[in-house]
Amino acid sequence: MNLELDGKTALITGASKGIGLAVARALAKEGCDLHLAARDGEALAAARKEIETAHKVRVALHALDLSHAQATEKLAADAGDIDILVNNAGAIPAGSLEHLDGEAWRRSFDLKVFGYITLARAFYMKMKGKGGVIVNIIGNSGENWDAGFIAGSTGNAALMSFTKALGGASFEDGIRVVGINPGPVATERVSTLMKRKADETLGDENRWQELFEKYPGGRPASVEEVADLCAFLSSARASYISGTVVTIDGGFSARRRAV
Repeated sequence: MNLELDGKTALITGASKGIGLAVARALAKEGCDLHLAARDGEALAAARKEIETAHKVRVALHALDLSHAQATEKLAADAGDIDILVNNAGAIPAGSLEHLDGEAWRRSFDLKVFGYITLARAFYMKMKGKGGVIVNIIGNSGENWDAGFIAGSTGNAALMSFTKALGGASFEDGIRVVGINPGPVATERVSTLMKRKADETLGDENRWQELFEKYPGGRPASVEEVADLCAFLSSARASYISGTVVTIDGGFSARRRAV
């Protein structure tokens, strides 16, 4: 299938590893030039070398801590005009209400919740009248609430509402706004979360892989599965999709029960 992405330009946050890096590879394979943003400048440089060699596209790097509003605004200015924004940066910590202090809530929301909103606001105004796509990679805890991941459930639910509210009206401005809700994905971050949960529920963080036994297929999603969905939703093949959030978790959220 030709996704008609050749020659487009995409900005991806949290692009140095995990889902963000997989999205960068998938879009580059389709011919997109890239702006990659993350804190780790060395990892970004390695990603650029790999992607430019493999796909002959242009890759610009932005080594920034997007938990600060000034850095987010700088990124929006430096990236210029783009066709696709993929909001992916942010790791909200696990923990119950009694285990997370106010600073942990504020710090993680500044990066993921307000970071997504700030970039969406900035690029929406640039895309208006020209066309574009905003993809928010959120997380299925926003629809499958978990008291042990209460900050994540709260933040992700807010981003789901933001995506649907904005995407419900954006089509009239020639912009599509969509979201992706991954369940557990085989990344370093998810293994850290699962170790915390294994320690709380099984009394041994080293048993974290046992928790996947109750998930669909007995496994997490791969980063490539999420990246392929992102590439499709970013493309002309999804040109009538806006204001919706697509869940990729093997049907887990549809079970409407906890693990």
